[in-house]
Amino acid sequence: MARLSHGKQAGQQSGAVTAETDLHRATGNQTVLTKELLRVTRRGGGYQPLFVDAAAEPLAARVIGIYQGHVGKSRETLQEALGTLERESEDFKLVRGFAKLVERKTSWRVDAPMDPTRIRRRVFEEAESVGVVSMAEREQVLDNAANSLGLETDVLEHALYADLERNAVLEAIDRQWSPETLRLQYNLSLAQTALFDATEVRIRTSDPKAVVSQLKRLGLLYEIRKLPNDRRRTVAKTDREILVTGPDALFSQSRRYGTRFAQLLRTIANTQEWELRASINDRGTERELVLTDEDVTVPEADPVTVVDFDSEVEASFARRFEALDTDWTLVREPDAIAAGEHVVIPDFAFDWNHTDFRLYFEIMGFWTPEYVEKKLARFDAVADVELLVAVDETLGVGEEIEARGHQAISYRGDVDLGAVRTALRSYETQLVADAATSLPEELVPDAAVTTVEAVAEKQGVSVDALSNVTFPEHERVGRTLIRPTVLAALSETLEAGMELATVEERLSTAGIDEQSAVLAALGYRIEWAGLGGGTLRKTEE
Repeated sequence: MARLSHGKQAGQQSGAVTAETDLHRATGNQTVLTKELLRVTRRGGGYQPLFVDAAAEPLAARVIGIYQGHVGKSRETLQEALGTLERESEDFKLVRGFAKLVERKTSWRVDAPMDPTRIRRRVFEEAESVGVVSMAEREQVLDNAANSLGLETDVLEHALYADLERNAVLEAIDRQWSPETLRLQYNLSLAQTALFDATEVRIRTSDPKAVVSQLKRLGLLYEIRKLPNDRRRTVAKTDREILVTGPDALFSQSRRYGTRFAQLLRTIANTQEWELRASINDRGTERELVLTDEDVTVPEADPVTVVDFDSEVEASFARRFEALDTDWTLVREPDAIAAGEHVVIPDFAFDWNHTDFRLYFEIMGFWTPEYVEKKLARFDAVADVELLVAVDETLGVGEEIEARGHQAISYRGDVDLGAVRTALRSYETQLVADAATSLPEELVPDAAVTTVEAVAEKQGVSVDALSNVTFPEHERVGRTLIRPTVLAALSETLEAGMELATVEERLSTAGIDEQSAVLAALGYRIEWAGLGGGTLRKTEE
């Protein structure tokens, strides 16, 4: 259905509206070129994109100029101008590549006073009643339809097929391109397109943390490998290599995966020093593509797409867990853990709030069978850490994970929050027991009034760890610890019939914020009068 926005168009009646349809609005977010626009060389058995340097900027300027000069004109006339430029150019694919990128940052409108489908329907109804054989009968049909819709006949005839793509009118260019930024974007987009046929990509970078963070946010399949000591560290002296499964290695979801995969190159190219080596499936022949920081630059005006989580499964789990009241802090993208010659960065970690204990948490969702095998091998090599793995039940590898000494819980759809809490409680029991053994049998807080939580925090333990500790100089009233002298003083100052506000003031002066339990210990209760007031009464009254 077309969207209607008020506007006055040349040749239309005053007060007419302009229909604008989503069909004629460029997506604006996609910068990967289509496969037929890919320009590569296979010289020497390699596979290298044909990047362009500053010498191509005059051609980029002409493409930009054609679009700027056709604002307010039809797509058909714009395509004719681009066709002329293609014939004049030495490389028509380069012209089309530049044009494709500019096109995706444009807005188009349907130049009609109302939805053309409505106009056509009315014209066809008139034609059926009149029967069109001659030109005069055709004109009569158009006049009748125009009158019934309140339009001039020439306006109606112009709008009759205004929603066809060739008749769409260029409304605006949504990005201020310069020849340089268009050239830089072209090189980036060309590299992204070439990588769509990658089966594996190996990355070395001066900022591996930024790349790994983006890998996790984009939900890409990856692993981190330590380089052998004898391998030359030519890129930022890094001792690690990131291996990413490419789109061509997947048998399903490859389109969505490939789009996210293309976004990764922006992050890599934004690091100061980097090298990328990709294995390319070139129509059944494996070739190597090599890119470095000298090949691709991200235009400053081009934003990097960021996805908060690998998937909605992770996002949903994080939201639900953080809404709970637990003694654990959920950490996103924790530190790396060693797995033999590789490194694993789990999705989350649970940090126990009272000691430095950390439980790592990995969510295994959609992965290829080959990647699952690699992941299991990494889990097998993980040692000296606690690891909990949530496994999509369709993978069927829960028992194999358990056999490797790690806890596993299965899920379908969303991670089972109850199962995670059960797993955490098994650790809590041991952590509380360990903490309790380090505590004395008695504790004497300095303050006359304090809370169990405050004592637990000072001791660096959970509240549960204090369950068997006695406080010989304090009485434990609910969660409050009070010296008997304070209770005796309060007993002298409180009396039945006091207003609630006065009672609250005297308790607050004594440093007590737990009303009900303390008043009950003194033999009092509050007789409530509505929501905001009340009177102090003896418990037996």
